[in-house]
Amino acid sequence: MKLSQFNFRLPEELIAQYPRPSRDECRLMVMHRSTGKIEHKTFKDILGYFGDGDVMVFNDTKVFPAKLYGNKEKTGARIEVFLLRELNPEHKLWDVLVEPARKIRIGNKLYFGDDDSLVAEVIDNTTSRGRTLRFLYDGPHDEFKRVLFSMGQTPLPEHIRREPDQDDAEAFQTIYAAKEGAVVAPGAGLHFSRELMKRLEIKGVERGFMTVHSGLGTFREIDVEDLSKHRIDSEEIIVDEKLVNMVNSAKDAGKQVCAVGTSVLRGMVGAETMGGHLKTFTGWNNKFVSPPYDFTVATSLVSNFHMPLSTMLMMVAAFGGYETVMKAYDAAVEEKYSFGTYGDSLLLLP
Repeated sequence: MKLSQFNFRLPEELIAQYPRPSRDECRLMVMHRSTGKIEHKTFKDILGYFGDGDVMVFNDTKVFPAKLYGNKEKTGARIEVFLLRELNPEHKLWDVLVEPARKIRIGNKLYFGDDDSLVAEVIDNTTSRGRTLRFLYDGPHDEFKRVLFSMGQTPLPEHIRREPDQDDAEAFQTIYAAKEGAVVAPGAGLHFSRELMKRLEIKGVERGFMTVHSGLGTFREIDVEDLSKHRIDSEEIIVDEKLVNMVNSAKDAGKQVCAVGTSVLRGMVGAETMGGHLKTFTGWNNKFVSPPYDFTVATSLVSNFHMPLSTMLMMVAAFGGYETVMKAYDAAVEEKYSFGTYGDSLLLLP
């Protein structure tokens, strides 16, 4: 398909800028793929669509405070540094993005903290904006990470046009976040409260977890019209035996398997086998999915409403069918649903 097919008019006022006070009280659009029927609900009403033996699969990645500001040596220029991933814990090497990149060259030192207590040296150029930093810190690794993260901010996506505040540290994290490594929150999971999770458990809905450490490639602008030529960044995925057994048993019993978010859907694509089953998988996945695609594991999907021209919209359209999903998005704009990470939710059912 073509990039331009995923463009639509999205009024700026429909892009959510702040989280809701209650996680499970956003709006929920339910789309039945087989009939095209649309229902307008509240997110906690998702209870009515799943029952005993169904499985919901969540992404238990934990977002770290990846955005921080430093000052360049000598000039004191303010530099934004976005931590992407740790390359070498022993030598405290990090893959980062810097802005403005034109001011930062190999050999430059950057100072962080009110008292310039943390220093980093640029040792490599990786891309036009990318750099490798070596942090000069003599203490143990755990202590270094605490110091580094204490200086960082919540890495809100660009469609949230404000600086992060104290509330974001909690709101931009799922309640089940466990394994640190992402700079992008699994947005669909943000709607699940502890109360809702308990009520799902009482109904007999099983919950399984995979780990997908989503990076900025999720939001990177696509610069080709022919989507078959687009390449995305690799993401680290962990699918363990416990989840595999849970999902495969549900599939064999004819139960629903619901992917909570596009990151989980991508993880399933990386670990799917012939016959619609999962296999254990630990590694990196860079498979870009756009329509048409035959998903064999998930039977339903929970997703936020995503930005025009985004890779997440393309994956949702691949799962739900292009015409079906774009119809849902047209209805969302007309009904003034909120879009983005802090926005409302879409449930795609068989």
